[in-house]
Amino acid sequence: MRFRYAMVCSSNQNRSMEAHALLKRQGLDVASYGTGSHVKLPGPSLREPNVYDFGTPYKQMFDELRRKDPELYKRNGILQMIKRNLSVKLAPQRWQDNAGDGVFDVVMTFEEKVFDSVLEDLNNREQSLTKTILVMNLEVKDNHEEAAIGGRLALELCQEIEGNETWEDTIDDIVAGFEKQHRRKLVYSISFY
Repeated sequence: MRFRYAMVCSSNQNRSMEAHALLKRQGLDVASYGTGSHVKLPGPSLREPNVYDFGTPYKQMFDELRRKDPELYKRNGILQMIKRNLSVKLAPQRWQDNAGDGVFDVVMTFEEKVFDSVLEDLNNREQSLTKTILVMNLEVKDNHEEAAIGGRLALELCQEIEGNETWEDTIDDIVAGFEKQHRRKLVYSISFY
């Protein structure tokens, strides 16, 4: 493995965790995060989401939702999603609190506002290492089907990056090839640690 990857969505539940699970299974060095103020999961209605603090163990969420309404959360795929998350790591983590996790080479986000939050956070950090970091956004709707597609695309993109000695020299060609093949727009920026 040449590079260290971070997958980031809003709540560190669906899109980032799907990609995290796939990259981890393929042996890539990967972590995942959310950028929201809280972890939000669908509830019985749009006005009644289930809200948790980052760091709340996935097992606790799973048990609580299974007690509340097992049929609803099984039918909407939330219990299965959390079960997957349990196999990957203990609890959702917040990007803005990850400085102690070390540096990443590539950060993949799945929503424009998350991309903006990651860049803002990186720009506000002390940049003492002058190490480059590639931040990319692949727009993915926050549902189970799109997360599965987005996870596979993120894996393919990271494997393409991994196959190069340095991403700095090849990123334009990688992005152009990806966009042409998948007809999906990628946005990227370079930041520093």
